[in-house]
Amino acid sequence: MPVTVDLLPAAPAALGESPLWDHRHGRLWWVDAIAGLLRSTDAEGLGAREWRFEQSLGSVGLASDGLILALADGFHRFDPGSGATRPVARPAMQPDTRLNDGKADRHGRFLAASMRLGDEGAPGSLFRLDADGQIAALEHGIAIGNALCFSPAGDALHFADSMDGMLRRYAYDAETGAIGARANIADCRDQGSGPDGATVDAEGRIWVALVLAQAIACYTPDGALIRTIPVPVPYPSCPAFGGADLGTLYVTTIANSGHRLVADHPDAGRVIAINGLDAVGIGEGVYR
Repeated sequence: MPVTVDLLPAAPAALGESPLWDHRHGRLWWVDAIAGLLRSTDAEGLGAREWRFEQSLGSVGLASDGLILALADGFHRFDPGSGATRPVARPAMQPDTRLNDGKADRHGRFLAASMRLGDEGAPGSLFRLDADGQIAALEHGIAIGNALCFSPAGDALHFADSMDGMLRRYAYDAETGAIGARANIADCRDQGSGPDGATVDAEGRIWVALVLAQAIACYTPDGALIRTIPVPVPYPSCPAFGGADLGTLYVTTIANSGHRLVADHPDAGRVIAINGLDAVGIGEGVYR
C-alpha cells in the first residue's frame, strides 16, 4: 500500500500541538496552544468543534470523566458535553514557564512538561499528575519539554528537551510512576532538527516530529533510525495514531509559534493525515 499524505479540511492553527485520538467516541482532538483553543473533528476532519480558554493550552489527554488539560498554569479536567472546566492541581513552576507537551501513561496518570518562554529565563520541569491529584517533579532543567510517549507495555518513558536534540528513554515503574536513569537513544539533530512531539506504534517504534526538517522520523525502541517521511507543510509539531483501525498518523503543524517559527505556506497550521505506513497505534491511556 503506498504512503498517502493528505490535509484535513479543518481550519488551521497558529501553534498546532497534541493530537489525540479518542477511541471511545471516534474523535480527533488537538490544541492551538497560544490561542488557548481545543479543537475536535471526526476521523476525516469533519464535524469540527472548538472551545476557547483564557490561557494557553499545552496538551490534552483522555480522562475517565472527559479530558485532562495541561493549561499554562496547571492541570484541569474538562467535560466536552457541558463545557465545564475544573482545576485539578497546579505544579510549582518557575516564573515565565508554562505547561507544554503531555500524555497519559498506561496506568492512570498524566505527565506534562513545562517550557520556558523566550530564549532566556528559568528552565522547566517534567511533572507527573497522580490519580489522587498529587504532583511529582521527575526531571528539571528543561528548556522545551517534548516527545512524551510510553512504550506499549508502559515500562519505558520517551522524552526530549527539543533544545538539546536528544531523544531520551527512562525505565518507568508501573506501580509508582517513578523513572529510572536517563539514556540518550537518538540525536535527532543528525536529521536536521531537534525532536518535537512523538508517539509510539504497537511494535514500540517511536515516531517523532522533526519540526525544522519538515518530516516525521521513525526510530526503533533502541533509537536506530528506520525511515523518514517528508510532509508537505512546514513545521510538523506532533504525531498521533488514530482512526477506526489506528492506522492513520495525524500530524499537527505550526503556522506561527509566537516566537521563532513563522511559516508563509498557505496550508501552514493544518492537520496532516498519513496512511499506508504499515503501522498501527495503541489506544491512548486514560487519566483516572
